[in-house]
Amino acid sequence: MGSREDTLAELARAILAVDRPHPVRVAIDGCSAAGKTTLADELAAVLRVHTRRRVIRAGIDHFKKPLDQRTAYPRDSPESYYLDYWDYPALLEQLLIPLGPGGDRRYRTAVMDLPGRTPIDSPAETAPADAVLIADGAFLQRPELDGHWDLRIYVDVSFTEVFRRGVARDREFLGPAAEARYRGKYIPGEQRYLDEVRPQDRADLVVGNENPAAPVLSWRSR
Repeated sequence: MGSREDTLAELARAILAVDRPHPVRVAIDGCSAAGKTTLADELAAVLRVHTRRRVIRAGIDHFKKPLDQRTAYPRDSPESYYLDYWDYPALLEQLLIPLGPGGDRRYRTAVMDLPGRTPIDSPAETAPADAVLIADGAFLQRPELDGHWDLRIYVDVSFTEVFRRGVARDREFLGPAAEARYRGKYIPGEQRYLDEVRPQDRADLVVGNENPAAPVLSWRSR
């Protein structure tokens, strides 16, 4: 078990060691409230200190389906969360495919605001061939996306900790409904992902983030 700074430095070294003829696409995967966004932000900052390569940050929550189009399942069901929440075609077409093999490197990091109500129509940017994409979000190793990552990092925490952190964070805007949302929607949806995809086994690296001050980093052989 090392310090958080040591873990970030080792992750940065692992990312910079990936050699591709196109931008390196890094997934920061994990359950709700696992610490994905914080880790991704901190990792991007460390990378910017240690390389002159462009570091692109993207949050997959900016590729949600519009709220009024998530109609395939009851809104508070785990199926809605797991199967009907994100716009994977937009994520692929606007971000992952352009930065991948044979892509034109013209990318966008957002198509929707976080509540899922207002589209974002920002112009595309062009990435250098040696850029690094750090993208965080849930369900990033689903079959629709898995082949489009060059390095997969899974942030692992227990569901007890997911519930504790998530309710504390989301109570501000969900109020008393936060506990029911985690018990009835988020955690069951994420349990299905763990059962079907086994992301902690498929990832290249796993960050045990139960104690964020002293994360545990392990490599997975592929």
